[in-house]
Amino acid sequence: MSWDSHMSWGAPFLTWRQPLPMVVVPAPIMNGWPQQFRSELAQTGLLTAAELDALMQSPREAGESVVRACVKSGMVAEEKLLQALAKSLHLKFTRLGEDEMDSSVRERVPTKAVFQYNVMPMRMENGCLLVATDDPFNLPMVECLRMASKSRIRLALSPRADIQKSLKRYYGVGAETLDELLQKNVVDLDMAAATIAKQDVASDDQEASVVKFVNQIIAEAYKERSTDIHLEPMENDLRIRYRVDGALHQVPVPAQLKRFQAAIISRIKVMANMDIAERRLPQDGRINVRSSGAEIDVRVSTIPTPYGESVSLRLLTRNSIFLGLDKLGLYDADAKLVRKLVELPHGIILVTGPTGSGKSTSLYAFLSTINSIDQRIITIEEPIEYELPGVNQMQVKSEIGLTFASGLRHILRQDPDVIMVGEIRDLETAEIAIRAALTGHLVFSTLHTNDAAGAVTRLLDMGIEPFLVSSSVEAIIAQRLVRTLCPSCKTAYTPDPDLLKEVGYPMQHDSTTFYRARGCEECRFTGFRGRMGIYEILVMHENLRPLIIERAASSAIKQAACAGGMKTLRDDGWAKVRAGLTTVEEVARVTHEDEALAAS
Repeated sequence: MSWDSHMSWGAPFLTWRQPLPMVVVPAPIMNGWPQQFRSELAQTGLLTAAELDALMQSPREAGESVVRACVKSGMVAEEKLLQALAKSLHLKFTRLGEDEMDSSVRERVPTKAVFQYNVMPMRMENGCLLVATDDPFNLPMVECLRMASKSRIRLALSPRADIQKSLKRYYGVGAETLDELLQKNVVDLDMAAATIAKQDVASDDQEASVVKFVNQIIAEAYKERSTDIHLEPMENDLRIRYRVDGALHQVPVPAQLKRFQAAIISRIKVMANMDIAERRLPQDGRINVRSSGAEIDVRVSTIPTPYGESVSLRLLTRNSIFLGLDKLGLYDADAKLVRKLVELPHGIILVTGPTGSGKSTSLYAFLSTINSIDQRIITIEEPIEYELPGVNQMQVKSEIGLTFASGLRHILRQDPDVIMVGEIRDLETAEIAIRAALTGHLVFSTLHTNDAAGAVTRLLDMGIEPFLVSSSVEAIIAQRLVRTLCPSCKTAYTPDPDLLKEVGYPMQHDSTTFYRARGCEECRFTGFRGRMGIYEILVMHENLRPLIIERAASSAIKQAACAGGMKTLRDDGWAKVRAGLTTVEEVARVTHEDEALAAS
């Protein structure tokens, strides 16, 4: 059966052949369902007569596509339905990620119409504009596209999710909102940020659109599991990047975004209760938002640059921090050891690693584990990243003299059982923390060192006496975050033996099945989805204390700890490689081989 033989179906296919202009004849409606959809669905054979009758009698929301409503009923899967309809209607079924797209045709259709009808202009074919849709029965959509593009329309069927991903990729996040701003033409491009924020009711439409755009950027970042959003002004562009699983990804945004830079940054500063008139000095603020039912704390930081203020937003989801020790990536033996350590009556437990290695997450997990009615826990942090019920949390405010050292001194007068110090940065803070540990308090804190043994050297370099370090520190936990392989697309392979030798992989595990990242839509074609920790747990056994008192090098302390059973960061990383959770390259990227251990 040819395409032309289906001209009797109704307006969607008449518009493909008829000259401009034309009158759309609405398709017959039965109980909210087009009669044409019933007949075509019956021809596919996907539903029995009884199921078809039940579907036609079920209510359909106003404006909801018939395909979407049918899929929501649970009677048939979307892709299977679209493939059957495409065959029945003699249309093309396509997965947009694999099909050819022509950027020039996107100028033919207004952005507002594209997002309103959830369609994706693909290319010109035989004088017709090929448009991907998930609803071939939407008569107003076809007529709108025909009138706007001044072209005959040919439909291709594609899953709704594919279309939405393509819209994001080719039009950019918030494209329809930016298009509204351009259409309204109410933005004064030379207006200062302070003036924009003080506009009166005449600019309500513009302000509403800017608010909507900022909300879309934050909501999209949360949906993509981003931890940070960076808005970076450049000479001719406003670049937006998300940090996902520790790696930066540039967000596709509309080309005209630079024109609205001042309004967008002003909106963010208003939300964060920052001074919108001050653009010469760095500022910090905080926003509380809700997205998809989740409470999100957004820490905002601005710095001046030659092309405007650069804005960074750190997204902290309250629900994600309440992790048990079993969710940190610790193996059973390590989790049991850590649980024993965090239940000690006194001493210092240090967590080390570079910025962004998950130290705060680990500390909060430790506190959550021991948080109970019979424990008085007080923290001093900069800033308070997550609020823990039942824990007394204090934030550093150096501008009024509230530092880690001064705050810690006052905490000791509050009868605490457990103290958490966000970071030990100087001698004074270290001395007070050690004094607290020696007087019967359990102290958690962090240091920026490469490995666990390096924390001892760092404390000695600060000026702490060796005997105080050896008697107060109970354990040091070094950690890193490695990206975990996407379960949807990871593939087994045989790595190059030279590579394994170069990174120091223990070759005795020759039966290991190695996996690598391939990339798919689920993981943004990176091959990784999520992160997990790798750990190095140094417990202060008696064989280590004499080395500390003698001011031995960190390499000697590490060798002695490994001789006593400590696993290094790489050892734990290799265990996760053997478990098929990550790759050899990923472990090598975030760790460095200890030459002293290799030599021994």
